[in-house]
Amino acid sequence: MSERTFVCRCEDVTVSELEHAFAAGLTTIEEVKRYTGFGTGPCQGKECMAALARELVRRGLATPAALRPFTARPPAEPVSFGALAAAPDPYVDPLPSRLHADPLGDADPLADAQEPPST
Repeated sequence: MSERTFVCRCEDVTVSELEHAFAAGLTTIEEVKRYTGFGTGPCQGKECMAALARELVRRGLATPAALRPFTARPPAEPVSFGALAAAPDPYVDPLPSRLHADPLGDADPLADAQEPPST
């Protein structure tokens, strides 16, 4: 395989990227997944995990008995624009309203500011 060969087509992970992961000392499927994004695409590793396992064993980085699949997590669920629009706005403005620019330009935002004491 050339270093440009894709081993995870969903996430465009190449042999070269796997070699970097191995050089960094990563020796488990979970570690390589977290480092490269390997197996996190639409197939969730069904198409590529065997290639990674084979490469770990071939390089002597793991034994077949020690190989464990990465942690399965439920895929994200789609959210409609309507649900997003109906959700409350979690943003809390940290500035007091008097410090915001007045769109009409007729209010002085510092009108109630106090002068520093004279020395």
